[in-house]
Amino acid sequence: MNERICVGLIGAGAMGGALMRGWLANGVIDPARSAIFDPRVGDSMRALATDAGVAVNPAKKDLRVDALVIAVKPQIAADVLPAYAPLAKDALSISVMAGKSIASVARALGAAALVARAMPNLPAAIGEGVTGLFAPEGIDARGRAVIERLMAAVGETVWVESERGIDLVTAVSGSGPAYFFAMVEALADAGVHAGLDAAAAAKLARATMTGAGALVARDVRSTAEMRKAVTSPGGTTEAALGVLDGDDGALHRLVREAVAAAARRAGELTD
Repeated sequence: MNERICVGLIGAGAMGGALMRGWLANGVIDPARSAIFDPRVGDSMRALATDAGVAVNPAKKDLRVDALVIAVKPQIAADVLPAYAPLAKDALSISVMAGKSIASVARALGAAALVARAMPNLPAAIGEGVTGLFAPEGIDARGRAVIERLMAAVGETVWVESERGIDLVTAVSGSGPAYFFAMVEALADAGVHAGLDAAAAAKLARATMTGAGALVARDVRSTAEMRKAVTSPGGTTEAALGVLDGDDGALHRLVREAVAAAARRAGELTD
C-alpha cells in the first residue's frame, strides 16, 4: 500500500514524538486527517504538528482514523484509553506500550477494538531503531501493512509469531541498548585500569563501539566473519577473546542468561 495513513497518536512524549517525526519526514501519514492527543504536548512537537497540518487535541467525535497508535505510559493506560473507545471502534489500534497485553488494551478500549503490539527501542528516537511487531489473527494483510509502514518510519522491523514473542523482543532489542551501553562503560573502565586517562579511555570506547556498529550495519559479511577478520592467530584480539568467551563460551552463556532473565521479567510485568 502506498496511500498515506490517517493516524491518531495518543501520547507525544519521547517515543510518540519520535514516531510522529518519522511519519512526517517519510510522508507516511496524511497530516490533514491525522491528530495528536496529549494534554502536555511539548512546544516543539506542537510547532511541528501545526506546521505540518496535524491537529493537536481535536474533538474526538470529529475524527476518524485508520490507525490509533498508543504511546502513553503503561501505568496510566487504564485511565486514559476508555475515552478513545469511539475512535478505536473503527480503527486498528497499535500499542507501543511495554507491559500491556493485547487483552488489557482491548479491555480499556472496548471489546470491539482490534489491537496489535509493537515494541520499538531507544534508537528509534533518532530513526535507527528496530521494532518487534505482533498482530493477532483478526488483523488482515492490509492491517499488517499499515503496522509495518508506521513502525518502519523509525528503523527496521521484525515480526514475531506470538504475543510471547514481544517479551523476547523486549529482552533482546528493547533492553539491548542498555547492554551495549554497559559494554561501552566496561571497555572504558578497562582502559583506565590499564593506564589510559579517563577522557581518552571513554572516547576510545565510545568511538570503537559506535564505529563497529556502523560497520555491522553496512557490511554484508556475517558478524562471525567480521570478528575473524580482526582476530589474527596468536594476536592481541585472540588473547582478549580467550578471556571473554574462551573454550567454554562464557560470554555467549552469560548473554543467554541475561536475555532469559529479561524475558522472564517482561512476562511477569505484563498484564
